[in-house]
Amino acid sequence: MKLALCNEVLRERPFAEQCRLAAAIGCTGLELAPFTLAADPTTLGEAQAAQYRHVAAEHGLAISSLHWLLVQPAGLSLTTADEALRARTLSLLARLIDFAAACRAPVLVHGSPAQRSPQPGQSVADALARCEDAWAYLAERARAAGLVYCIEPLSRAETPVLNTLAEAAALVDRIGSPALRTMFDLSSASLTEARDPAELLARYLGSGHIAHVQLNDRNRRGPGQGDTPVAPVLRVLHAAGYRGWTALEPFDYLPEPLACAAASAAYVRGIWEAIQ
Repeated sequence: MKLALCNEVLRERPFAEQCRLAAAIGCTGLELAPFTLAADPTTLGEAQAAQYRHVAAEHGLAISSLHWLLVQPAGLSLTTADEALRARTLSLLARLIDFAAACRAPVLVHGSPAQRSPQPGQSVADALARCEDAWAYLAERARAAGLVYCIEPLSRAETPVLNTLAEAAALVDRIGSPALRTMFDLSSASLTEARDPAELLARYLGSGHIAHVQLNDRNRRGPGQGDTPVAPVLRVLHAAGYRGWTALEPFDYLPEPLACAAASAAYVRGIWEAIQ
């Protein structure tokens, strides 16, 4: 298993310390949230990517992926009718694709619920259409950069735009780019899907739609810190011979960030070793 830690869990620590601790708890990758690297992520470029890649490598880590792409600058939107604002949003995402490529990260994960949700008076259908147009453009940018852009289904509590793996897979099929896929987030799937998350994971891994996995509990803590079953998901990944990254992505860091990360990693690694 290629296990990564989402770096915002340790964002209060210097980057080198994040890497040291991620390696110490048994991770081999770090999933980067751009807002943790720069107050203005539009400033991130090849020089910064080389530096982060080098520091991670010194600790035996790869940069696995990017996520939380549109946290900063504030106010971005893919669904807005303000063409200048939409252009700024797309420009940042295109820049992050290039940054990910320079980090040698194979995947970007597009969640960003607020920035894809409908504007006041806008229908969900119109918001989705605007997002789909943007994702088609970004898929071409990702293809040219040699990486995969993943659209993340999110729970209905976060956004009404694209909530299930079926909806995400249908969008991926409509756009039809080899650089556009979806991904599996255990918390969102447990909250939103009508079917068992592990069964859905098996289905969409088998169809080739899924290129990334994030593990967490429906209570927004780390895997193993609630009642969301993790073992069935890991059994599916093992049976499918999944070779992508699996990231630990808690949102509530209890009892504190490092303890949460360490407990999550130990829990997942223990199940994985038992399965093997």
